[in-house]
Amino acid sequence: MSIRTDLPKEDRKMLNSIFLRSFTVFAGCPGGSVKAGADGFLYSVMPALKRFYKGKDELADAMTRHTTWYNITQNVGTFAMGLVAAMEKENSEKENFDPESIVALKTSLMGPMSGIGDAIFWGVVRVIAAGIGINLALQGSILGPLLFLVIYNVPSVLCRYYMTYMGYTLGSSFIEKMYSSGLMKMVTKAASTLGLIMVGAMTASNVSFSSILTMEVEGSEPVLIQTYLDSIFIGLVPLGLTLFCLWLLKRNVNVNYILAGVLVLAIVLGLIGVV
Repeated sequence: MSIRTDLPKEDRKMLNSIFLRSFTVFAGCPGGSVKAGADGFLYSVMPALKRFYKGKDELADAMTRHTTWYNITQNVGTFAMGLVAAMEKENSEKENFDPESIVALKTSLMGPMSGIGDAIFWGVVRVIAAGIGINLALQGSILGPLLFLVIYNVPSVLCRYYMTYMGYTLGSSFIEKMYSSGLMKMVTKAASTLGLIMVGAMTASNVSFSSILTMEVEGSEPVLIQTYLDSIFIGLVPLGLTLFCLWLLKRNVNVNYILAGVLVLAIVLGLIGVV
């Protein structure tokens, strides 16, 4: 199904305003852990609410609906905003429309949409951007950080824009069909798998360990300890270090302590001549 951008001028003006406001969703998070990005979400969809509800009481009710918990990965969260705008329009036009379905559908999207968004943008796009940027930065090129920002942000901004229109034009019936057919679960699973593959590739290419320790062998040249490690499992030490850091993260160890620990370990191993 194609994404319509040839909407009436008023619709496009409203959706463009929602798109631009979406960048502020988690800027302040005044609701804290209780509401996450609820206040930012409400601010983002206000152009739709003000357009469809002219009465003070109706507008107040609509605003109250969107003060509940909201947390969707920003890159794809505009889909929910466009969808909410479409459903609020229906609610303002139909007397028998259930307004509670708006919050219910928005809430039901948080898990799967965040799973897809995290896997694609945090697990794939960011990993690719970081891999290219780090390699260029290691060569002393200023293009490293610049390409990282471009490679990550261009797809992100485009996705935000088109997702706003997609949510508004597809409407709630499309989401219901995706859930009933199992397509949403399939897409979420595929995106998560792809994200894990990219994280694994990033780890293998950027986490390295090479020992300079040697073992004396009578009657022949000294043998590098690294040779034995590679014969057992290439990348065994980097893999072990990565899994250990993951284990620490799961035990809620502060990431700054982990980074400091890895740095200290690298310095110590360098000073005693292991690497």
